[in-house]
Amino acid sequence: MTTGTEHARQGSPEELIAPQGFWAELRDAVSLRTVSLIGGVLFLQFAFITSYVAAFHAPKPHEIRLGIVSPSEKISEQTAEKMNAIASHPLNAVPVADKATAQEKIKSGELSAALVINIFGKNDTLLISSGGGATVASAITKVVTLLLATQHRTVTVEDVVPLQSGDNYGLTGFYLVLGWIVGGYLMASLLGVSAGARPVTPRRAYFRLGAVVPYAIISGVGGVFIVDKVLVAITGHFMELALLGALLVAAAATVTMAFQVMFGVIGIGIAVLVFVILGNPSAGGAYQTELLPPFWRFLSEWLPTGAGTDTVRRIVYLGSNGIKGHLTVISVWAIAGAMITVIASHLRQWLSVRKNKVNSPAAVPTVDRQ
Repeated sequence: MTTGTEHARQGSPEELIAPQGFWAELRDAVSLRTVSLIGGVLFLQFAFITSYVAAFHAPKPHEIRLGIVSPSEKISEQTAEKMNAIASHPLNAVPVADKATAQEKIKSGELSAALVINIFGKNDTLLISSGGGATVASAITKVVTLLLATQHRTVTVEDVVPLQSGDNYGLTGFYLVLGWIVGGYLMASLLGVSAGARPVTPRRAYFRLGAVVPYAIISGVGGVFIVDKVLVAITGHFMELALLGALLVAAAATVTMAFQVMFGVIGIGIAVLVFVILGNPSAGGAYQTELLPPFWRFLSEWLPTGAGTDTVRRIVYLGSNGIKGHLTVISVWAIAGAMITVIASHLRQWLSVRKNKVNSPAAVPTVDRQ
């Protein structure tokens, strides 16, 4: 049987406050700091809409790498010149010695496609690589078909690097990278929310960075296990993709930590701006970089999301050719994030100690009252 006091404790409301005026209570309920944070969220919301719509609403091919194959070197050169002279520059056409060479260059990612000209008829062959980029393959097929139609010629399409059966539209790699990036910055954000955005001591900053390592490894292996063994979306290259995933998670986590150490809780919003609002549209997932506007095309090479997406594509479909630059970019982000986290935490401690010394009673000069 509970007493009256116990019953009151179980069902009592929050501690009552003294009656206030309307404006005073409004300021108390919605502080200036809260309004500032809501304003930041509104900014991120509008930035999200602007970035995604601007990147995707009107995709246009830009200098897609196209090989030109012909028994006559002169015909190959003339055809390449005509295609490169198109005002909007949808193609970057170059002569290639023969069909076998063109196929090798497509499989290595040096070319996106190749046009094999038939000098004995009006039907040419277009070699494409849907594995190297499904939207690019679709775009170049459309462009070449229209160009040949003006010459009263037709084209037969041959997919040299087809997509795996479970990788519809080639989007699996993009979503895999997106999951890794999101997991990395959410892990760092939750550490900040639960224990304070700014570590109290440098030692705690080291502990947080240390926690990233097992999380990143588990995330890398787990992500590949899901897409390979469970969903059978993309198969093969298990260890290469798992290591890439661990590196991406580490980059997103350490950079988010660095932002939090420098800017507090606002750092989480900055991480969202970098990895989601700018990183996702420029990653080359829904549309490869050759179809994006210049700003997002530029970002793709320098942000972990874009570098990671193209690395997955090249590991799975293009023999891992051309991934060194991408791995360097991702590694630089991870190392820079860790270094900034450590340096900023030591700097904050030094400033705190110095401030305490200045404000301590011993530091205040005494007045001789005699």
